[in-house]
Amino acid sequence: MRFVVQRLSYYCLAFLVAATVNFMLPRMMPGDPVEMMFARGNMRLPPESIQALRATFGFVDGPLWEQYLRYLKSIVTGDLGLSVKYFPSEVWPILSRACVWTLLLVGCATFVAFLIGTLTGTIAAWRRGTWFDVTVSIGSIVLPALPPVVLALVTLFVLGTTLNLFPLGYAYDPALDPGFNWTFISSVISHAAMPVIAVALVWVGGFASTTRNSMIGVLGEDYMVMAEAKGLSRNRVMFAYGLRNAMLPSITNLAIVIGQVFAGSLVTEVVFNYPGLGNTLYQAILARDYPLIQGQLLIMTFAMLSANFLADIAYLIADPRLRVR
Repeated sequence: MRFVVQRLSYYCLAFLVAATVNFMLPRMMPGDPVEMMFARGNMRLPPESIQALRATFGFVDGPLWEQYLRYLKSIVTGDLGLSVKYFPSEVWPILSRACVWTLLLVGCATFVAFLIGTLTGTIAAWRRGTWFDVTVSIGSIVLPALPPVVLALVTLFVLGTTLNLFPLGYAYDPALDPGFNWTFISSVISHAAMPVIAVALVWVGGFASTTRNSMIGVLGEDYMVMAEAKGLSRNRVMFAYGLRNAMLPSITNLAIVIGQVFAGSLVTEVVFNYPGLGNTLYQAILARDYPLIQGQLLIMTFAMLSANFLADIAYLIADPRLRVR
């Protein structure tokens, strides 16, 4: 229990530091976001109108510590202000809608990459020196080295344009009304297939390489030799004894990947015009929508820290030695 409390305190402190950096960055940038918004359209407003708009979007003058306290209060209450691009919509409802699609994309892609990478890495370590091991080793080097935009474009060209297996963009057929029915659900699945494949390809090699290297170190342990000497089946020795202990580095890698997928899904969502957080962040950057950018970065930070905390809990479950602390 003390281990959980210590880690939770650490992540709360880390979130506070990240939120502080998120607060300071826009205020350190040159120029005024409201004036920049109108300057891009070659429009002019009287000073009093500019001041009124600045107050509407929360860009008010005053001591920095007062602004910081208001900012922390807005995080706690969920009032992240108004969006510049989607005015008069508030930031939180926009991010909430986008977060649903990103969670679907990230969750499915991470699950597929972790499952395939862990299984292939385990089998490759068990069959060292075979053609399967060589193929997995080469793939685990090549796939992570490819830029996500390349994998996304190749997936779009091969599966979408050439083979015409899946729709080319968006989250579902615009002609359908959202609802809990098979027509809508099947449309969501078919539209998410290519983005999930593109994101999963980026990370499956890392999981395979990590699991293979860890599994090779486990195979020589005494308990593995004892398990084989007891006449246990190969699958039981490989998965119940070997994989359980070899998975600890992969759990750490999983936590890192979840946070990076939230950030890296930007390119994939833009390529496939998928209405998630990445595409929303891209549109916000183009519009200099600082409230929306700040809210998006907070969500990404929270996702990264939550993933690491869940990884610590998974470590606690997988490794009984941590429970005595």
